[in-house]
Amino acid sequence: MKKKGIIWGGTLLGLLVIVWIVFGSSDKKTNEQIFYEVKQGNFQITVNTTGELQAENSLDIRGPSGLQRSGLYQIKITDLIPEGNIVDSGDFVASLDKSELAKMLKDIDNEIQAKQNQFLQTKLDTTLEMRQSSNELINMKYALEESEIKLQQSKFEPPATIRQAEISLEKAKRTYQQALENYEIKRDKASAKMRDVEASLAKTQRKKQEMLELLDEFEITAPKAGMVTYKRNWNGTKRKVGSSISPWNPIVAELPDMSSMISRTYINEIDISKVAKGLDVEVTVDAFPNVQFEASVTEIANVGEQRPGSDAKVFEVVVKLKNTDPVLKPGMTSGNRILVSNFDSVLSVPLEAVQTIDSTQYVYVKSGIGLKKTEVKTAEANTNFIIIKKGLSEGDQVTLNLPRE
Repeated sequence: MKKKGIIWGGTLLGLLVIVWIVFGSSDKKTNEQIFYEVKQGNFQITVNTTGELQAENSLDIRGPSGLQRSGLYQIKITDLIPEGNIVDSGDFVASLDKSELAKMLKDIDNEIQAKQNQFLQTKLDTTLEMRQSSNELINMKYALEESEIKLQQSKFEPPATIRQAEISLEKAKRTYQQALENYEIKRDKASAKMRDVEASLAKTQRKKQEMLELLDEFEITAPKAGMVTYKRNWNGTKRKVGSSISPWNPIVAELPDMSSMISRTYINEIDISKVAKGLDVEVTVDAFPNVQFEASVTEIANVGEQRPGSDAKVFEVVVKLKNTDPVLKPGMTSGNRILVSNFDSVLSVPLEAVQTIDSTQYVYVKSGIGLKKTEVKTAEANTNFIIIKKGLSEGDQVTLNLPRE
């Protein structure tokens, strides 16, 4: 029993030693202070944001111009060359779905055939009607001549007979004159009817010709030489096979002018007040992170917008590069470091070093083997550091984590 007691006692003592080593050393590490030496030097306040490189100016590659006139409002892209392809003037860029226009052409062919039949029928009816009227007019003229002969032959007849012959002649003249006037009216009416039918046929034929010319425009070509980039839709996505164009937004692709580049970016409403036109910007691209390009802010949106997938309001900002390089391509992701302010020869410490209680700011400064709680006055801050106006000197060491006591 004594031996078992000694064994259990030794085991318990060993466990206690292990627990002390593990938890004691861990607690010691937890309370180990991390110091930062206060330095004096240049201090910059920046706003960092990502954007997308674009050409400042581009030539639009547009779809057909007569879509609305032909009653077409949504036309799908059926073929599109890869983005970034280099094209010459007149080279193929894209094609559009012709099925709806082909159906309309078939319908208009049927309409033309019907109007041609109508034109022919109207021409035949008019010819027969005018021929009948012409024959009636000739017969009336003969009747007039007969009345004239009867009057001449009645000059030796009694006065009543002569008077009757005169009345018959007068009636024949009046009837002939009325028939002649009616004939002219019928002729004018028939001519007008023929012109209307002919004009309607010609209008439909012109419409067909316009559709045929529009059909040729469904094969879209480059207006000049350049590199093809896709146009963005209203929701930010790029044009692709299956996308639709409309009379109000007929642009399929663009030919960017690579001699002048911009970075289009969006800055949240918290930081937008810091940004102003003319501020210097350092631009980098993900493809070449070690290369920097000088730029400046040229445009700031007055109204915020909500970007897809984000709840916060952002403002569009345009950054123009002061020079360009063949390695820069439209669509590259850019990093934009906007220099808001620059201070020379100031003291600064990391933000973690400064504590605030009841609007009083202080830091813990290394003093001998302990720490001294020191009140400080601060100024502007950037993402990681804050300027110290009063309370510290260069070379002081401040702790970045709170002491245990």
